[in-house]
Amino acid sequence: MSTPNVLRLSKIQKLDGQPKTRDIYTRAALGALPFRKSNSRTVPSTTLALDGLKVDPDNLAAYARVCGLRFGDALPITYPFTLVFPTVMKLMVSKGFPFAAMGSVHAANEIQQFRPISVSDPLDIKVHAENLREHPKGLLIDLISEVSVGRELVWRQTSSFLNQQKTSLSGGPKPEPKPEEVPPPPMRTLRADQSTISKYAAVSGDRNPIHVSSLGAKAFGFPTTIAHGMWSAAAALAAVEGRIPDAVTYNVKFGKPILLPATVNEYAEPVDTGWDISLKHPKKGYPHLTATLR
Repeated sequence: MSTPNVLRLSKIQKLDGQPKTRDIYTRAALGALPFRKSNSRTVPSTTLALDGLKVDPDNLAAYARVCGLRFGDALPITYPFTLVFPTVMKLMVSKGFPFAAMGSVHAANEIQQFRPISVSDPLDIKVHAENLREHPKGLLIDLISEVSVGRELVWRQTSSFLNQQKTSLSGGPKPEPKPEEVPPPPMRTLRADQSTISKYAAVSGDRNPIHVSSLGAKAFGFPTTIAHGMWSAAAALAAVEGRIPDAVTYNVKFGKPILLPATVNEYAEPVDTGWDISLKHPKKGYPHLTATLR
């Protein structure tokens, strides 16, 4: 079954404050129950908007610390993800969203930063969904988050979420598996353990059970808790910190999850227009993350 995208007029819903992620996760858990799952194949027409959001310097400092980044006046390019995340989740648990938020997989993430954001900038955010489409493993949808200072768009993110299910693209020929290779010596290694990931969950508001609960992780098919994809995307930037342009696009694809605890190899290769970055399993060489910074 194809899933054509239909152009729809969006209505803007103004929020009075940052949504509470604990309440949202309660709704997400209820939405994952079999009798509550949506059969919709449409995209919500609502844009959620929140004006005048202020950065908490203490939260920013804790984020920088847990991701291994510098703390300063300019926000790390991945930090606004934590600011828009509660609103993204509110949209994903709203009535009419095409699949349950709980159990969906963050498959890819693209961040466009148009200029550095200061910790003192008052931020206006908007979040909407678009581009529902089929994938061999299920349905993909894009959550678009925009951050503005006044009338100036300063940051834009496209987060692609996958809900695993059968579609008309399922069952086709699969690519030949690549032979496992012994990876070359890394630029550096990253250590991910439960203490680090629990701290990131608290700082980012992303308390999905797959990251913080062994039982929750097993309920969704993981043998143990896994690292947040956006923690790994942020931590990987430490290798090139100080060499990131003011205006930049950070395009990330998530591979196999990082099962906790773990040590992963990081590679950062300079290219003409920026960097190619990857995180790989230290023995088997498969990627946890591949990214371009341009």
